[in-house]
Amino acid sequence: MPVITCIEDLRQLHKKNAPKAFYDYVDAGSYTESTYNANSSDLHALRLRQRVAVNVEHRSTEGTMLGQKVTMPTALAPVGLTGMQWADGEILAARAAEKFGVPFTLSTMSINSIEDVAEATTTPFWFQLYVMRDRDFITRLIHRAKAAKCSALVLTLDLQIIGQRHKDLKNGMTVPPKIMLSNVVDMMTKPAWGLRMLGAKRKVFGNIMGHVKGAEGIVSLSKWTASQFDPTLSWKDVEWVKKEFGGKLILKGIQDVEDAKLAVQSGADAIVVSNHGGRQLDGALSSIKALPPIVDAVGDKIEVWMDGGIRSGQDLLKALAHGAKGTMIGRAFNFGLGAMGEAGVTTALEIIQKEFDTSMALCGLHNPREITRDVILNPY
Repeated sequence: MPVITCIEDLRQLHKKNAPKAFYDYVDAGSYTESTYNANSSDLHALRLRQRVAVNVEHRSTEGTMLGQKVTMPTALAPVGLTGMQWADGEILAARAAEKFGVPFTLSTMSINSIEDVAEATTTPFWFQLYVMRDRDFITRLIHRAKAAKCSALVLTLDLQIIGQRHKDLKNGMTVPPKIMLSNVVDMMTKPAWGLRMLGAKRKVFGNIMGHVKGAEGIVSLSKWTASQFDPTLSWKDVEWVKKEFGGKLILKGIQDVEDAKLAVQSGADAIVVSNHGGRQLDGALSSIKALPPIVDAVGDKIEVWMDGGIRSGQDLLKALAHGAKGTMIGRAFNFGLGAMGEAGVTTALEIIQKEFDTSMALCGLHNPREITRDVILNPY
């Protein structure tokens, strides 16, 4: 086993362990991937203000997100097909998050179902929702999340139309994978992955299979899913979702100040400044550049979080310095999962926390509450 020192080490191990189609599903953006790359490069370009001769013996990375105490101000973001990176991946990631002390968000497009994750955990998790054309299915899905005692609903707003991801098309990325000679040959080189998947609890979309008429088989399920993303989504739908769920609502995919103001008016409890990991509108601003004006406009009215490009504790520090009250990580924990299963998710969280703690100390800080824009020498 190689020495793991950073998220990049986990990424390389994930790439080695998982079939190419599923690895590329995680580590890819839309079209030219300019926004996907900018999410990371714009964070890397920021410079930290180092301080010395400050007593930083007593420190804590703890914070809160929506009033929930967290080991550090980050949550595991919703990522589809997590259960294809490692067998029962959503269950393993949820367990790791629970033990570590950060929220886990289950995707609508997960392999393990809401009920699977609820059965395998002891603390409430969050559920991510796409508003689809079949409103009856969405109503039942919201009620299933309530029955599973999900403590918040994360409504993703930026997938009304799916951005084209070239790698997915070239790989024939479907669930289960499209039968292509390249996929078959590749999977034959991943015997450990295949053996684990044989014993997996589920191998298709657990939140959908068995819950939609006319989508009982693999082919019909794929066709139904592809036809369901709804370009008519509006703020009236947001209000309907909030009323139907009745609990805390987080709106994910905000990139514009005007949309942030509308989110506040909708009664949401938090917003996530996000460009869907660079997987939707290629050419959009990186999340870290979009964050400050949104914080300035609505940060005193609603919790503002950020995701996109966070793969280190320094990235987390920089996001908080630009006004975020919390962050979400998607690829970082999936790299850990694909590398080493549940232990890999824990390792990813430990790597980020350790670097976050060390970087705070070298900046003369004791806890996340002390982080301000003064920490950054060249802020956006």
